[in-house]
Amino acid sequence: MLLSIALIILISLTLATLFERVKLPGILGMLLTGIILGPFVLNLIDSSILDISGDLREIALIVILIRAGLSLDVKDLKEVGRPAILLSFLPATIEIIAITLIAPIFFDISYLTALTMGAIVAAVSPAIVVPRMIKLIEKRYGRTHRVPQMILAGASIDDIYAIIIFTAAVNLQQGQDFSFITIINVPIAIILGALLGIISSIGIIWFFKKFHLRDTVKVMLIFAVGFLFITLEDVIQPWIAVSGLLGVMALAMTLTKLHPVLSSRLIKKFEKIWVTAEIMLFVLVGALVDITVLVDAGLFSILLIMIALIFRMLAAYLSTLKTNLTGNERLFTVLSYTPKATVQAAIGAIPLALGLPHGDLILLVSVLAIVITAPFGAIAMDNTYKRLLTQEVDENLTV
Repeated sequence: MLLSIALIILISLTLATLFERVKLPGILGMLLTGIILGPFVLNLIDSSILDISGDLREIALIVILIRAGLSLDVKDLKEVGRPAILLSFLPATIEIIAITLIAPIFFDISYLTALTMGAIVAAVSPAIVVPRMIKLIEKRYGRTHRVPQMILAGASIDDIYAIIIFTAAVNLQQGQDFSFITIINVPIAIILGALLGIISSIGIIWFFKKFHLRDTVKVMLIFAVGFLFITLEDVIQPWIAVSGLLGVMALAMTLTKLHPVLSSRLIKKFEKIWVTAEIMLFVLVGALVDITVLVDAGLFSILLIMIALIFRMLAAYLSTLKTNLTGNERLFTVLSYTPKATVQAAIGAIPLALGLPHGDLILLVSVLAIVITAPFGAIAMDNTYKRLLTQEVDENLTV
């Protein structure tokens, strides 16, 4: 196992650095590391690591959602209003529908399998979007209309929404009946998840004020609560739906609202944790890719992703109509909603692990979605924000 960990760290960091040198996301180097070291190529990753890869990927998702929540100000969200709400579900919904209808034409799969695939592919990437929006907030770009805050909030909730749809689709594939309860469980899971996070955060803040603890210990406690949320979701799922991941993000957002000083300190801790979590997330999902499937379905998979992306971009643009956003700000929002990475890496392998039909194809499409859209979205944001967004000067810093 130690040899595997050493190879994962050394090779992934080397390739990530090389990719970043040519202005491409480092996560592509990490994915490539997983493919090379994985069981379908060199087979140098210890089986004990692969056995717990699902849990490690879920931990990475918790890290990025906490980090996103700590960066969101509820006051900014209130000012953004309707477009943030629409961005949280409309682009994902349109993309899911597009993949559900088109995928069975390209592949010999059922509409239900296509729905599962669509729910995975449709989620925008916190790993690509969150760090960039945080940087824009700090540099005060797009501040007048709260564009980075709007994108950050919408993209984060977009992930939760897609994961809930994915969970419902997987349950249906496993033989559970579709009913009115299946539909109503989506808003119930969102509402209860938010309440769980808010109430827990209030209790945590009280505890932190009552007992003096180091910030590192506070981070560990927040992690523990996040793990409990996910466990609670699994335990009570037969009786009532609750989104543990949304609870995690709501906890972090409430912490930012009620204790901003602590939030600003903790976010730096989670940024450091993300460095390790990011490596494990993308290397392990790369290790699961069977490159022989790529030969059989690669071209149609790429075409499917491109068509679905067009529908997503159109839906993102529609979400910003009849708002006070400028044309440039709408265009930047559309570009910011294109990259995929984190959720696809975290849940793309679940259908394969569960033995669902065409799980290998779903994983392949998930990985290709990362390879195609992550560079496009990252490059588009990095090269357009100065032209498309206005930088507001902080009067307190002027002399």
